[in-house]
Amino acid sequence: MHDKVQDSNIDNDKTKVDNVNEHLSFVIGKKVGMTQLFDEDGSSYPVTVISVEPNTVTQLKTVSKDGYSSVQLGFETITEKNKSKAYIGKFKSAGVAVKSVLKEFRVESKIVDLVKVGSKVTVDAFNVGDIVDVSGVSKGKGFAGVMKRHGFGGGRRSHGKNSVMRKPGAIGASADPGRVWPGKAMAGRMGGENVTVRKLSILRVDSKLNRLFVNGSIPGANNGVVYIKS
Repeated sequence: MHDKVQDSNIDNDKTKVDNVNEHLSFVIGKKVGMTQLFDEDGSSYPVTVISVEPNTVTQLKTVSKDGYSSVQLGFETITEKNKSKAYIGKFKSAGVAVKSVLKEFRVESKIVDLVKVGSKVTVDAFNVGDIVDVSGVSKGKGFAGVMKRHGFGGGRRSHGKNSVMRKPGAIGASADPGRVWPGKAMAGRMGGENVTVRKLSILRVDSKLNRLFVNGSIPGANNGVVYIKS
């Protein structure tokens, strides 16, 4: 049985800082749901609530060693059950608890020089009014036709037409080229794709509950993992 590892800072470089919220502007969170906020004039704004438990810096990459500079964050502490030794060993070598979600964010080299492995990134990395991009996996819709999947208009609904109302119509020529071109918009599985919604503004930051309130909607179902970056 593996001993439980607590998040700890193993980097003793005095040039690095413990509070990395001033230097990092990205976190991993979970979509809670949508609600609305009101301003002083009574105007309502649709917002998405994102739960952002403190992220842990699990790895740093540098140009000299890896060819580029980045900061890897871990989100949501889990038990070691059903995890491979290789996966667990990655966190043990870093001196942090095992995380369920890892995400690497590219940064400038000077940022890596200020960050320690084991540091915490919280919602305080953002301020009201910040513009962020939110990425996640869109809701899966299953097999969908061309009207739902691609917005086709469908066939005629009169003048003797039958069973063509939701069909795509012609999908190519005859003998030349004699095939359907790759990328043709057709029926198929819809959703479940990586989607990024850009330029959303933060309307509220709740440091006590670790919540971000973002104006508008974001990809994915409730409780889905999302990545926020300004």
